[in-house]
Amino acid sequence: MKMSWKKSAVAIFSTALLLAACGTNNTTTPGTSDDNKEPVEKEETKKFKIGYTQIVEHPSLNAAFDGFKKALEDAGIDAEYDKQIAQGDNSANTTIATNFVSENVDLIFANSTPSAQAAASATKDIPIVFTSVTDAVGAELVDSMENPGGNVTGTIDAHPDAIPDTMKFLKEELGAKNVGMVFNSGEQNSRAQVDSVKKLLEDMDMKVVEAPVATSADVKQATESLLGKIDSMYIITDNTVVSALESVVSVANENKIPMMVGEFDSVKRGGLATYGFEYYDIGYEAGQMAVKILKDGIKPADIPVQIPQNLKFVMNKETAEAIGLEIKDEWKAEFSK
Repeated sequence: MKMSWKKSAVAIFSTALLLAACGTNNTTTPGTSDDNKEPVEKEETKKFKIGYTQIVEHPSLNAAFDGFKKALEDAGIDAEYDKQIAQGDNSANTTIATNFVSENVDLIFANSTPSAQAAASATKDIPIVFTSVTDAVGAELVDSMENPGGNVTGTIDAHPDAIPDTMKFLKEELGAKNVGMVFNSGEQNSRAQVDSVKKLLEDMDMKVVEAPVATSADVKQATESLLGKIDSMYIITDNTVVSALESVVSVANENKIPMMVGEFDSVKRGGLATYGFEYYDIGYEAGQMAVKILKDGIKPADIPVQIPQNLKFVMNKETAEAIGLEIKDEWKAEFSK
């Protein structure tokens, strides 16, 4: 009887130890599949909130946003966008940026120079990626193209060959001497481009005739004020003017004035030609930068600012015909659809 009692006690004690060991393995042992699985699931299901700010509605900027979203989608990033358009109002830009900071968004995507400047002034902590900015250093968004510093980086909409090639075409192929430029003098992006053109023309026996505007409502009248003073036009990537481009096109084409523009969408809308690029592409490239920040943990300060990668000469055949311009084979132009 004693032997039976001892055997029973040993069996009960052994069973208790076994159950305790099993419980420990299931709940606290480090390195198990459950412990490793939970962080992975959180990373895969993470939804990022992105504040999107844009100065004004027009096709080029909209295309850049489409490209940005596609880059994040291609990288498998789940993002929720708070899209805000300032409608050309700089005070609205500031309010938008401040609200994004209050919402503690994961990243701000700023589409245009004023939008990027407002965001950069609002926060030094939230990463900012910009596009459609012409002079990132002059706008005081970054320390340099190669080493941005701070919390801001992005893609610019200025290729170093675009303005020189455009002026060369106007002079050598069209015999232009007086180039009319309608632009918003209050936008740093635009002032930088106009100054670049003026400096370049000093050695080309050509000059710029300026027609500054403050709002899109001023664009047609400013364009008409150039008549009789110019033999050509160049419409840069100015958000105010491009948003009202059709009014410039109508004046230029009715008066047989060749009008070069800054990007492909403006050619599609009636501009004569451009040495340009797709805004969708620079938006996509900006999106790839956002992926590095959100997914890989790379700081904006360590991502160099990038110029457009594909520059090509594109013309609008209908516009050429409307102003009586014969298209030469040696121009090797592509034609807008």
